Amino acid sequence: MHRRAFIGTAAAGLGMAPLLRLTSRKQPYRVALIGAGWWGMNILRTALAAGSARVVGLCDVDQRHLRAAQDEIDMLTGTRPQGYEDYRALLEAARPEIVIIATPDHWHALGAIAAIKSGAHVYLEKPVSHTHDEGRAILSAARTYERVVQVGTHRRVSPHNISAMAFLRTGSVGKIGMVRAFVHYGGGPGTLTPDADAPPGLNWNMWCGPAPLRPFNPRIHPRGFRQYLDYANGQLGDWGIHWLDQILWWSEEQHPKTVFSTGGRHIKVDGTDAPDTQVATFTFETFTVTWEHRLYAANQAEKTNIGCYFYGTKGTLHLGWRDGWTFYPSRTTDPVLHEDALLDQPDDQSIRALWDDFTRAIERGTRPACDIQHGYHATSMCLLAMISLKTGRSLDWDGARGTILGDPEATSLLRRPYRAPWVYPVP
Repeated sequence: MHRRAFIGTAAAGLGMAPLLRLTSRKQPYRVALIGAGWWGMNILRTALAAGSARVVGLCDVDQRHLRAAQDEIDMLTGTRPQGYEDYRALLEAARPEIVIIATPDHWHALGAIAAIKSGAHVYLEKPVSHTHDEGRAILSAARTYERVVQVGTHRRVSPHNISAMAFLRTGSVGKIGMVRAFVHYGGGPGTLTPDADAPPGLNWNMWCGPAPLRPFNPRIHPRGFRQYLDYANGQLGDWGIHWLDQILWWSEEQHPKTVFSTGGRHIKVDGTDAPDTQVATFTFETFTVTWEHRLYAANQAEKTNIGCYFYGTKGTLHLGWRDGWTFYPSRTTDPVLHEDALLDQPDDQSIRALWDDFTRAIERGTRPACDIQHGYHATSMCLLAMISLKTGRSLDWDGARGTILGDPEATSLLRRPYRAPWVYPVP
């Protein structure tokens, strides 16, 4: 293996300085967190450690999460923030300058738009939305109210991802005609978990919110919601957005022309309903993208289980997560090139660099590295593949207009009815 460092030139070439620390603002931002579970607290801890946040409110419909978050912030800062069950009450009372949204996917749109309209900038966890038109509405609100909205696709600020993009853009991989994105995790069929009463302190009706109200199941909450299509979009919505976003970052084309997906539930019997097997094909003007995942059959036959392969005329570049990136040249006499990952803990992420980029964009009045428009495009690819899977046919996509051509049934799935009294947002 031959290691080459591209990080410094890559950051300059891509217009980013993800490892800089802020010095221009002396007072921390008034920050509120909506969704005070595992990942939301990862973000908030990072904001506090950066010295650019003062917590003015926490919101969660599960009192267990809320109390634990309040206790931790009290321990870290010496101040116990007010807790709220309803995000609207938080926004009205706390008047935050920044709102972190780390709820399940089906709550992203209403919370983000309300925060934007209240005057706050938003750090929005990925995927942007649960349905396509929600994402359009968030993007529209961000532009109308001129707020910075950073999406949590933190790989755009990870050093080895920046380095890989710089390497791709040197032409060292040649002309790229295909990119394969994939996430394969092991697992078995599982077992059925029966429905149960919601635990004390959890407002299950509010947790479901605009989505269908179904019986509580311990597999859904906490952290299991991604495999239930009422609330998320399975492995593609969870992991796919990261890697499809990397492809859009590399490409000058922001929209696929056609989308087709197939798959199903071939193995799982655990009560979830998202596909355990899925393959999607996205046709662009000058290249083709495939996505694939399975939730079973981990093995030693494949070199890696996550990332993207960029296939070019001069070789293949694998862009991964914990394993960095590796270039395999077509000529066997040329050396294999590799760049290690440099990630933060816990959970091997780059939240600090993304948070610093976010607050820097607020101060400068510029677009952040993971701007809402980038997140919207990447999320749209995931959601279109899910619509194709549901309808069983290929979709012709007009990305500039945000609409499916010649297919009224598929077009109707760009949004969904909300449960009363919640009202679907309008772009």
